Amino acid sequence: MQRIEKHSSSKSCEDLTSCSSIDFGGNDFKALVLEFMPNGSLEKWLHSKLDGQHQLGSLNFIKRLNIAIDIASALDYLHHHCHTPIVHCDLKPSNIFLDEDMNAHVGDFGLAKFYPRIIQSSSEDLSSTTGLKGTIGYIAPEYGAGGHVSIAGDVYSYGILLLEIFTGKRPTDDMFKDGLSLHKFVQMSLPDRVMEILDPLILLEDAEERATNIADNYNDKIRRLLECLVSLVRIGVVCSVESPRERMEMGDVVKEMCFIRNIYLGVGILRE
Repeated sequence: MQRIEKHSSSKSCEDLTSCSSIDFGGNDFKALVLEFMPNGSLEKWLHSKLDGQHQLGSLNFIKRLNIAIDIASALDYLHHHCHTPIVHCDLKPSNIFLDEDMNAHVGDFGLAKFYPRIIQSSSEDLSSTTGLKGTIGYIAPEYGAGGHVSIAGDVYSYGILLLEIFTGKRPTDDMFKDGLSLHKFVQMSLPDRVMEILDPLILLEDAEERATNIADNYNDKIRRLLECLVSLVRIGVVCSVESPRERMEMGDVVKEMCFIRNIYLGVGILRE
């Protein structure tokens, strides 16, 4: 496994050290010691209630947006700011970890690939689905059709993950069948029915915050929320289109999402 350097603007689980020893059975034991993430995985925060687990709490809109920006920043660094571009190959909620401040870190680089080595290799058979690596629901469609692993594949996975963060629905949900996918489900809601597909937990607020909100301010906040949600899910839809060439680059995703956050916080004006 390759060590991933930590960049000041990226959010990757830091490799603190490694160890090599013998376990109780006399077998070789090797391990990487990673940074502890006290708030667990994003998977548990999004789906613990559905899975019958203890509810950790709800993620409001700004927390989800910050998490999505952290993930996008990490991918942008891996794709465009490493000495050799790196493709994660298995981006999904269970591989996103949250520290004590709810900052998101991309983890589990067990399937990660160096990008130039992949596109230049003639000996590696990437056309066979038996060698397909990743998780169903998040794998780019071109991989299943024999396409080479690429940074565009990570962008697809990010798009699906972004839609999952704001709808609360897994791409493998039972409702997605007969040609309906999470991508199509969200795409059909644009632009007028976005609130209908929103995870209802996003709208939960502290009682004190509701009580102190003046009606006009609260209504303005809801208007900004809707405007920002439409922009966010459009990014998710564009990132998860079937054609790799039509997907956004992660650097552009980061810029757009930071702009959306400023709009929501009231420090900017949406561009025409």
